[in-house]
Amino acid sequence: MDVLSDAIAAMRTGRPHSSRTRKHAPWGGRFPSTEGAGFHVVLKGSAWLLPRDDAEPVRLGAGDVVFLAHGYRHSLVDHPGSPVEDVELEPDGSWPPVPNPNPNPDPRPDAGPETLLLCGAYQLSKTRAHPLLTELPDVVHLPAGAGAHPSLHAAVELLAAELAGPQPGSDAIVPALLDTLLLYLLRAWWLQERADEPTGWAGAMGDPAITAALHAIHADPAHPWTVGELGAAAGLSRAAFARRFTALVGQPPLAYLTWWRMTTAGRLLRKHDAPLRTVAHHAGYTSEFAFAKAFKREYGMAPGQYRRGTG
Repeated sequence: MDVLSDAIAAMRTGRPHSSRTRKHAPWGGRFPSTEGAGFHVVLKGSAWLLPRDDAEPVRLGAGDVVFLAHGYRHSLVDHPGSPVEDVELEPDGSWPPVPNPNPNPDPRPDAGPETLLLCGAYQLSKTRAHPLLTELPDVVHLPAGAGAHPSLHAAVELLAAELAGPQPGSDAIVPALLDTLLLYLLRAWWLQERADEPTGWAGAMGDPAITAALHAIHADPAHPWTVGELGAAAGLSRAAFARRFTALVGQPPLAYLTWWRMTTAGRLLRKHDAPLRTVAHHAGYTSEFAFAKAFKREYGMAPGQYRRGTG
């Protein structure tokens, strides 16, 4: 897989969740911190996002998307002064719909403006968080606009329609659309960030040379890569490649290669029952002993202990 797809796959711990809700002012929900990430989309009307730590409120209009990559606590309200109810997370850690003070299908005669929301949550492990995600700000706001992020908004429309009228196959379609939406969210932000200030991972993903080297690593992490080989894949000299890779990715090429190998190994140990020698091979080690030593140095425990979840 490509780097972005690999990063999400490495962090995913469960199925995503989403809900489509209709509100009539006043309304508000306070979401607690969670291990995963989440999003809110205003399909109709408007809303306000109140981030943590008294950060500036973010006004959301129809078509706006907001992504909370780190799962920090926040509130979503029709107006900053509206009363807010605490949102209790589901047993699997996902976000339920925003509390509705008027559970009846018909609005009260004195009800305020209507807002239609699409909200969702992703279960992601932070223990081996990929720097692609840790680099994201607390709040990613993607405003609607003529021609802005067409793929993202197409995914939003498909998801909203599926939730509004479930059909045969919806149980499989909705999680697939949520995974697609997450990738479009991240792509939209990086494209926007790359255009504004091409540094860090946004810059790395927009640099053809560094992208070629990253794709080589992710396509075959077990290969005994050298800096020279990766530089050749990038079309750069060894020294020039090493400088550019370190500046954008934040660590030298072989350090990132080792980190990704160990991340891949950890995922294999937790999700599959493959023999240790097979896991070692996928991580680029011909010796189980050498792999176990490297793994313990990275995780602080032996591979078998990590697999049993007793560390």
